[in-house]
Amino acid sequence: MEVRAKLSRTWGISLIACVAMLFTFINKSVAQHGPSSEDVMPIQAKMSSEDIIATLRMPANSTGNIADAVEAATGTRGWMFADMKSITVEGKIVGQAWTALLRPVLKNDTKEYPNYALQILDEAPAGSVLVYVLEEGLEISGIGNLMATTANARGLEGTVIDGAARDVTEIRRIGHPVFARRISPATSVGRLVSVAKQTPVMCAGVMVHPGDYIVGDGDGVVAVPAQAAEEVIRLLADYDDKESKMVPIILKEKSLLKALEIYGRY
Repeated sequence: MEVRAKLSRTWGISLIACVAMLFTFINKSVAQHGPSSEDVMPIQAKMSSEDIIATLRMPANSTGNIADAVEAATGTRGWMFADMKSITVEGKIVGQAWTALLRPVLKNDTKEYPNYALQILDEAPAGSVLVYVLEEGLEISGIGNLMATTANARGLEGTVIDGAARDVTEIRRIGHPVFARRISPATSVGRLVSVAKQTPVMCAGVMVHPGDYIVGDGDGVVAVPAQAAEEVIRLLADYDDKESKMVPIILKEKSLLKALEIYGRY
């Protein structure tokens, strides 16, 4: 038994010594030659918010293609209800969301509520898109000429309202892009109060988180979840590549079916 114990200890010490020598050899080799390309995992640089916005703003990336890409990337819709349309200037808006939620208030409610809607108007950085949700307020205006003047002066990209807008002629003159579901002269004062800001909101059928990317054009508005933005952009590049290759075939063959036979439907 004693001999067997001594042999076990001897083998254990020898094994430890061998492992130590192996690590020493590896460390010297790496120090002299550096790690091999097989040892290093490629690191994909994350896109900055500025790069994401610039890519989504490209003319090829319509809200139609972006809506398709969001649905493919996330399994859920990113396009807002079809009645969410630009009521002011033509063109495209792209920016990160700043959100506020408004709810109905009773006429006899004397409680003082913070005006979160105006707070984010003052706090959102230039290039942001304000997203206002007016619960049970589809016929109530969430923006007028004074708010549009402030937004324009602060360099905000646009405003999206799950509700209505008013002073439309004046807002068009001001030039601030507004997307809304209705146009109505009814004021929100005395009807709705702000109950939250910079919180997830359900806007025209789509969940919008602060920092998500909002894209609006003549077709409507799409929300791109921030965590899925890079995958959406990868898909958009694939869509654009396929479409650019399909157009010459369509023009030559005068048939969309023949183009689809070659490239398939994305």
